Amino acid sequence: MKKSYMVGLVLILLFSGVMIAYGAWLNQTGENQITERMANRTIPLQGAKVQVRDFYPRIEMETVNLYSEEMADAVALIDGRIDQIFVSKNSNVRRGQVIFSLVNDDIPLKIQQADSSIAKAEAQLANARNNYARYKRLMDRDATSKEKFDEAEAAFFATEAALKEAQTVKEQLLVQSARQDVIAPIDGEILILYKQQGAYVQAGTPLALVGNFSRLFFSMPIDDKHAKRLAVGDSAELSFTSSQILRKAYDTEYAAGNRGDAEIFSVHVRDIMPPLNEPATLRKIVWEVDNRVGLLEQQAYSGAVLRSSRSRKLLAVPLDAMTDSNHNAVFVVTPQNTIERRIVKTGADDGEYIEILTGLSEGETVITSASEGLEDGMKVTVTLIGGGDT
Repeated sequence: MKKSYMVGLVLILLFSGVMIAYGAWLNQTGENQITERMANRTIPLQGAKVQVRDFYPRIEMETVNLYSEEMADAVALIDGRIDQIFVSKNSNVRRGQVIFSLVNDDIPLKIQQADSSIAKAEAQLANARNNYARYKRLMDRDATSKEKFDEAEAAFFATEAALKEAQTVKEQLLVQSARQDVIAPIDGEILILYKQQGAYVQAGTPLALVGNFSRLFFSMPIDDKHAKRLAVGDSAELSFTSSQILRKAYDTEYAAGNRGDAEIFSVHVRDIMPPLNEPATLRKIVWEVDNRVGLLEQQAYSGAVLRSSRSRKLLAVPLDAMTDSNHNAVFVVTPQNTIERRIVKTGADDGEYIEILTGLSEGETVITSASEGLEDGMKVTVTLIGGGDT
């Protein structure tokens, strides 16, 4: 019985060893198969060819600060009380138009005093002229002394100067009287009325703000290599992605025909500083906005998009090919149908495609599928956008 027990134990141990060895073999075989399958596995992805396209470059701006070159205060030039206001808020005015009338009670009295001084000086001058003429005749006949003649001549010249001085005083008073009318300094629209009828103001006090928002401007810095693509007069389109254009700081009026948030504004390059014929690494582009629809005002707007009106042929890829928000890398398909991450330098985009400055060549294929989980060396099968395989 002891012998049978030992034989059974040996058989059990042998069977256990065989099972362990078989299990190890199966495990190794499975790992090899998985490794082989992973090595031969291809990932189906979408892609696009790097091509030269007709391109309308655009720039998205977080904020654009619009300003007017035509804003000025209508200022009181003398002290006085506001007697009449001839305009209201949002009134359109022309340069030189009277918009306020002031009253300074001292000016009429001073003009009367000046008239009296002129009349007195004129009488004195007439008397001095006659006296001077009489002494001149006497002097010609040697009937008077040289001293008396000189006195008469000096008195004549003095009264003549006194009359001119009195006349000058009156002219100055008339100028002040004319300044009781406050005029619009520029063509434009009354944006703000600072004072009301009956208020007393001193010289130099602003009474109203006049502005012309039919033309607005904004500027932006740009690299020299991009600035060289522009010229003074080049046109573009400006639009906004938010509804801020309907929020007005000055509550100016709208012109007929505007489309509200959907309005697209015509803009053109007003100036390039410094000029393109001068060396610079960074230039300032000044844009002029046609705002005759009256939607915009002098203020900051967010969510602006500037799109060129002129197409250019540029090397480009879909924006979906970019692997990050900085737009500086893509996955490229190699001749071995694997992928590699490539650093690129990009330019402007048009909302669908983005310009490639360096890093890619025409005809190469880039991956446009989501890039999460992709690594260099992965084998892929690529379906091109619009049909076909690589």
